Amino acid sequence: MKKTILLIATWVFLQNIYAQNLLNSLKEGDLTIGGYVDAYYGYDFNEPRNQERAYFVSMARHNEMTVNLAYLSFRYEATNIRAVFTPAVGTYMNANYAAESLTLKNILEGYAGVKLGRNVWVDAGVFGSPYTNEGPISKDQLMYSRSFAPEYVPYYLSGLRAQIPMGEKWKFTLYLLNGWQLIQDNNTGKSLGTQLEWKPSEKVLINWNTYIGEENSATRPDFRNRYFTDLYTVINPEGKFSATACVYVGVQERKDTLQNRLENDIWFNANVIGRYRFTEKLSLSGRIEYFDDPKSVQISPVTAANGVQGFTTYSAGLCLNIQAAENALIRFEGRTFWADKNVYLDAKQAPTNQSNLLIAGFTVWF
Repeated sequence: MKKTILLIATWVFLQNIYAQNLLNSLKEGDLTIGGYVDAYYGYDFNEPRNQERAYFVSMARHNEMTVNLAYLSFRYEATNIRAVFTPAVGTYMNANYAAESLTLKNILEGYAGVKLGRNVWVDAGVFGSPYTNEGPISKDQLMYSRSFAPEYVPYYLSGLRAQIPMGEKWKFTLYLLNGWQLIQDNNTGKSLGTQLEWKPSEKVLINWNTYIGEENSATRPDFRNRYFTDLYTVINPEGKFSATACVYVGVQERKDTLQNRLENDIWFNANVIGRYRFTEKLSLSGRIEYFDDPKSVQISPVTAANGVQGFTTYSAGLCLNIQAAENALIRFEGRTFWADKNVYLDAKQAPTNQSNLLIAGFTVWF
């Protein structure tokens, strides 16, 4: 009997210790798990033969019901350390990570961080890019599809990131990077990036970013340093009327072997996006944009074989947004493109200066 009582007492004691340790570990840090699925159907009236819409990695499949982006995100946060791991799949990952190797193709985010001093965080790994006013996660954007602006700057970065608050309204972030949207480095150089955020009020965000790095690689041996800067603002993001605008310019140094000199090739973008809420569940968004890459730093026309050089285009679109639930969005978007040159191919594979798109998306997150 005494042995039984002793065993029970020991078991209760150990259970109390285990419970206390568990509570202590929960106090030290929190693990949260989230998920996201963005399914879509798009119809490009130019009817691309391979079902791949030219010039885009987001929502880029034609006449096919598929998944743009789906992920599970694991986030751990403690007092002085944090970690994020977000593996992902979908047509966006297939297109945007095509240059990466093996398992690197499926990392939307993956980094570990440590807190230094007063709210200064240093992270190492793969993280989302600060460049332009749009990102890959459609639920966070005013329009369902992406503009040319984010499609031709990094969607993701790898390296080191230091986030430094500068008072209540300012935050500065410094990046030491493997390169321009690279996880696996393609040369021996490293790049620098900066982000400066200013929130003059709860309804306004102004963001200025820079990038400088050598882009010489086996595929572009003529490239040298790249310089890039963008400026964007977000106004009243949760209000009845919301808006965002972005402008950027990039300069690519290129070695002209025939002239034996460096040339500076420039590309730039400008866009404006607005959204008006009719009710809590129904809103309408619109976007106009201009993208100019006359020396094909970022885009080589699909009609280059027909003698078309450079890429310049305009785009306009409307998007109907239906908040089906607190964590679900249904969206219908129409979009048209027109250019000064015949940079598109029509349904008969003939060069044309126009393209039109209808797309529907259904997005759920938790």
